[in-house]
Amino acid sequence: MPKRFPSLSGYGIGWSSRQRITVSAIGLAVLLALATIVALLTGRTATSDSQSATPSKRSSTASASAGPTASAGAGAVAKPPAVADPVAFAQDAAAMLWSYDTRTTSRDQQLAGMKAWLTSETKYADWSSLTAQVPDPVLWSRMADQDQYATAIVDEAHYPSAFKQALADDPSAITEAYIYAVTVTGKQQIAWKKGGAGSEDRSITLAVQCRPNSDCSLVSIAPRVVP
Repeated sequence: MPKRFPSLSGYGIGWSSRQRITVSAIGLAVLLALATIVALLTGRTATSDSQSATPSKRSSTASASAGPTASAGAGAVAKPPAVADPVAFAQDAAAMLWSYDTRTTSRDQQLAGMKAWLTSETKYADWSSLTAQVPDPVLWSRMADQDQYATAIVDEAHYPSAFKQALADDPSAITEAYIYAVTVTGKQQIAWKKGGAGSEDRSITLAVQCRPNSDCSLVSIAPRVVP
């Protein structure tokens, strides 16, 4: 059996102190130095709590059919949606992170496609937390030898309770960077040649930036899932 795309929960463990401090620092700046809320960054406005749970399922845009067509530059990686709702954006971002297709997409294309989702504000962008999700070149090559690919189904997304409490304590804090946290849960369905297949549950907490009158973008992936 070929090695599967490594579990997201396994990444971040070996992060450097600088990478962890980067994620924490963003949270501290936005949420008034609440050290207990690490990387709880998402949402667009304090009034968006009405959309704190979105039960509708979203399938990833990566095709599971044989012989999919690769898009130029980024292979099968989905493009970021033009949406201003942090929860909806986080759902799509999670589906993108849980999806891949080594039949049509090189590792470099995977990374290029992911970077298109990242905020252009370098002060907040934590690119290393995204690249940590991608297997090393040797493992990616072995996966490609097996025609391995994965699609995702998002079951639910919500603002973590600690993040909502921080906003309730000081709603104006979000206006510094308009970065909010969204925790997304779902499933990753993996397949490879000769009928190999499997399914795994997934959970992730994302930092999403949604400034007023702008489309959302991805800031960071939290080192741990925040309920």
